Amino acid sequence: MCYSAQIWADYRKFAKVFGATISIQDFVRLYWERGKGGKAKIPKAMDAAFAEPLTDLQHEIKALIVEFDRAQTGRYEQELFKQRKRLFDAERILLEKTTKKALEEKRIATDKIEWARGKLADLHRSALVADDSRIFPGHYAPVMVWENGARVIKPMRYQCRPEGKPANFDQRFPGTYNARRDNLEGFWKEQFGHSHGIVVVNAFYENVSRHAVEHRELQPDEKEENVVLEFRPEPEQDMLVACLWSRWKGSHGAELLSFAAITDDPPAEIAAVGHDRCIIPIKRHNIDAWLNPDPDHLSAMYAILDDRERPYYEHRLAA
Repeated sequence: MCYSAQIWADYRKFAKVFGATISIQDFVRLYWERGKGGKAKIPKAMDAAFAEPLTDLQHEIKALIVEFDRAQTGRYEQELFKQRKRLFDAERILLEKTTKKALEEKRIATDKIEWARGKLADLHRSALVADDSRIFPGHYAPVMVWENGARVIKPMRYQCRPEGKPANFDQRFPGTYNARRDNLEGFWKEQFGHSHGIVVVNAFYENVSRHAVEHRELQPDEKEENVVLEFRPEPEQDMLVACLWSRWKGSHGAELLSFAAITDDPPAEIAAVGHDRCIIPIKRHNIDAWLNPDPDHLSAMYAILDDRERPYYEHRLAA
């Protein structure tokens, strides 16, 4: 599975490179719902794309981002105050007597103070770093789709909830951020051949076992240890990752746009370090055919998935 990925988070790059337009109303709705207490996890780099708005709706999005960041700042400052008091109380007790409870309270408070400071620093930081464009399951990303005869960018959650499924589908099927190629006409039959998308990725990350990375057997008294590997294509390139997506509608007007990346058997260099799946980067000349599928000719869709880019994936331990 694609545990996480480094993506294009700026919709303006899609517009410039692919001539795609932005579905601005979908972005407004997403940011409005987040501001009203929604749980949407939006990468900082996606927020940053609205730092210099040009239209009224872009100004509206920027205002929603500013208000959300202000609220988050208040929450983190409250947590910082709470943990500083906790640390002070623990240190006061330790001046009189060393107890296991006071030492634990001091450790927890110190860790949480560092966490809150880090969150505040991230909120106030304007310069972007690589992790600002990294998504995990449940995070949002710009996805290119086909709508009204044109390429369009929509914000979607990376974990697909198919139309018609109950709202608790996410908890029952937490792995639906990936769609296995061998199950496209099974579990994903309502999306495959109907609603295709593309996410631009330049690196992805996978959970693997350390002993597999080190090309050795697990020792009898050794516990299995998980590590995260970063895979980057060589030569360096932006990969057009094939996806499926759905527009889910619930009661009281609730709506969710979400997607899953299609995965297939891995190339040899990924299999060699203990992982059994890989995303599928399609070729640029297949963009429109992929985004505008014919459900009566699925063989053409499989042909696009076969006619994929095949870079060599360099790997390293993720930070």
